[in-house]
Amino acid sequence: MLKKSFRFLFILVIAAVFVAPFYWLVVTSFAGSGDLYAFPPKLLPGHFTLSNYAQVWSAVPMARFFVNTCIIVFWGTLLTLIISALAGYPLARFDFKGKKVIFFILFATLLLPEEAMMIVNFLTCSRLGLINTYAGVFIPSIGSVFGIFLLRQAYLAIPQELEDAARIDGCSPFFLWWKIMVPLVAPTLATLAVFSFVAYWNSFLWPLIIFKDTNLYPLSVGLTWLSGTFATNFRLVAAGSVLAMVPTLIIFVALQRYFTKGLTAGAIK
Repeated sequence: MLKKSFRFLFILVIAAVFVAPFYWLVVTSFAGSGDLYAFPPKLLPGHFTLSNYAQVWSAVPMARFFVNTCIIVFWGTLLTLIISALAGYPLARFDFKGKKVIFFILFATLLLPEEAMMIVNFLTCSRLGLINTYAGVFIPSIGSVFGIFLLRQAYLAIPQELEDAARIDGCSPFFLWWKIMVPLVAPTLATLAVFSFVAYWNSFLWPLIIFKDTNLYPLSVGLTWLSGTFATNFRLVAAGSVLAMVPTLIIFVALQRYFTKGLTAGAIK
């Protein structure tokens, strides 16, 4: 009993460490004047107000930042799912010469830091005329090695008998993949969608390099503009940060029932 109590207390402390900064950010975003540096700190704002959100939305082009981010996230996530689902299938279910070599080369690229690829990606985007375009932000990332690996493991967990039965019934390779395999790996696709959404939504350095026009900035880059504009008023910075986090929380809550199942798909073959 004592061991369980200590374990519960340890988990509670860890949870508090992770939740406390987020909670403080939310409370600060609703705080009125004079509440930010109150001592002792208040668990709830003494002067609850929504004016911080209204001022942020009107003072900087937040709506434009949201639209830009949604365009990048939508196409980036969609193309990542399509390419990962297509590339992972032959690596899992087909036998061809050089299959293991291709897989290990792809897997080895995970060892490279993202910053090491930026110069190559920038030169490629420059040659293709993708600088200062939405496509220049998401195209270098749609071939996700992590996504390919995740889908490969999910395909490996599907019984071979299902594939054999479909072939006996005359199903073509494409419809076998589309009608049978893809629905069976839907939880893994949902998990990859969450990871991809968060990655594209929070991407900062690469959009900052690609975009020269501030009107094309996504929300992550726009928040730095917000931080500079309201450097002396952290309540407004907190309000903008909370607005940026809301879509990610909505996506996670909507897909959370698939999240754990998708992560464990392929763990047992």
